[in-house]
Amino acid sequence: MCNLYNLTTTRDAVLEFTRALTDKAGWNESSLDIYPNTLAPIVRVGADGSREIASLTWGMPTPPAYIKGNYDPGVTNIRNVNSPHWRRWLGVGSRCVIPFTSFAEPDPASKIEGGRVPNAWFAGSPERPLMFFAGFWTPWKGVKKVRDGERDFELYGFLTTAPNAVVAPIHQKAMPAILTTREEVDLWLSADWETVKSLQRPLPDDRLVLVDPPAKTDSGTLI
Repeated sequence: MCNLYNLTTTRDAVLEFTRALTDKAGWNESSLDIYPNTLAPIVRVGADGSREIASLTWGMPTPPAYIKGNYDPGVTNIRNVNSPHWRRWLGVGSRCVIPFTSFAEPDPASKIEGGRVPNAWFAGSPERPLMFFAGFWTPWKGVKKVRDGERDFELYGFLTTAPNAVVAPIHQKAMPAILTTREEVDLWLSADWETVKSLQRPLPDDRLVLVDPPAKTDSGTLI
């Protein structure tokens, strides 16, 4: 399950690729590590019908049967789109694309005894080109952290699918559904579900490679 990804690009590159007209996220970081329940930029169709960059919280509402306790940490990765819980968000108005340049999967085979499980990082090439997860978003009111109480959120999550031959040795269950062209982004943000459901597929093996983790400065800031 992908619960960490990195975005190392510019706002202008995302605007140009997705043909978005406005940036409502105020995002200007040169490199951003994104974890569940943190804010990150996504691209969606706004209320006026034009595309916009917005800042949403990663983690869609959890199916009620799986909620434990009086809070909902959310679901980051979505695969079973036939579930009644997810079908409500399959329409164009609930779709978004999530920009990224690399994503991580835990690699248990590389764990050093007594240490943490390291991540394996994947990107479109060693140059880490801009790519997009196919995703969904929704407004939501609820409790994500008990200490914060009930709040209003805008949430997002992304589709997963069977892993390709690059991801499968690290994570055998799934990989994100990835969009790599303007045509795929346009289709995901505008077409009916029967047309776009074929985009929930593994990326071809030659379109993904293992890369090093994003670099950090001595202060821990990503560069």
